[in-house]
Amino acid sequence: MRMFKRVAIVATMAGLVAGPVAAASSASASTASSSSQVRLTGGATTVTTAPGIATALLGNGIVPVATLPGTEGASIGGGGVAVRFSFPVTGGWLNAGKLTGTIWHKGGILFADVPAGKQILVSDFVISVHQGVLTAAVNGSSKTRVPLFKLSLAHATIHKGWHSIRISGIGLTLTSTAASALDATFGTSLFQPGLKLGTASTVLRF
Repeated sequence: MRMFKRVAIVATMAGLVAGPVAAASSASASTASSSSQVRLTGGATTVTTAPGIATALLGNGIVPVATLPGTEGASIGGGGVAVRFSFPVTGGWLNAGKLTGTIWHKGGILFADVPAGKQILVSDFVISVHQGVLTAAVNGSSKTRVPLFKLSLAHATIHKGWHSIRISGIGLTLTSTAASALDATFGTSLFQPGLKLGTASTVLRF
């Protein structure tokens, strides 16, 4: 509940109204020099909402909050309120040269309308780098997974270290499956397929 209050306070201080979602800022794409496949042992993926998204959710009574071991925070920048979520990487593999791989995470995001008693949980995210999609378990069920975000590496940058790789500037757009589930849960037309939710960056250790 502290996160609910914190995000609401930040939005109120900013004095914002929901507006169009701005696209993620562009950066030149590059690839790591190595084409070998590595096993992932840790790291974290961070998702930052695009301008207008947090305010639009709050304006419709919907508060997004991270579930453990994920974390969240809220800030005010030039584009308004942004909510940032971070989730630990628990395993997977990556071929940075070919941009293929699968990245597993723990934690999730609970979307909740507390007064209305409505909520939906998406968690245990899996990124398929080569398919360009992030899938999630729904309401804690390992049997029910849905494509949540489509991923774009068009403006991504890749930096390779000795035992780590950082990929930043990954574009996130909402899938039609996720949009339908969210709108059905909350009785809104707020969530549209292709909605630009924000950007992601991931640090992968191996």
